[in-house]
Amino acid sequence: MIEIYDKKGFIRLLQLEGDTLAGADLAAAELPEANLVQYDLRGIRLTRANLAHADLRLARLTGADLAQANLAGADLSGADLTDADLSQADLTGAKLDGAVLAGARLPAAHTSTGTFAGLGIKVEKT
Repeated sequence: MIEIYDKKGFIRLLQLEGDTLAGADLAAAELPEANLVQYDLRGIRLTRANLAHADLRLARLTGADLAQANLAGADLSGADLTDADLSQADLTGAKLDGAVLAGARLPAAHTSTGTFAGLGIKVEKT
């Protein structure tokens, strides 16, 4: 059983059967201020999900679908977003310090006033 709580640990936002969120379909999920620190979210589908002000520090979001997700004010510091789809995601005020965005898709993502120190973007020769 997986339970996701808010950052303060008082409000349960989601309860799912199973032992992993990797590859789960949580499209349009309401997870504002969720505590997802160091979660394995590889290949998760969070299209149009509300993750405003969520704590996703050091989360593994490799190949995640975050298209049109609300990540405003979210903390993605140190998160691995390799090959993630962030198309049209709202990253206003998000923290991406030390995040890895190798191969991530960011077309039309809104990123004003976010922090991006030490952003890990890999450029490969072709």
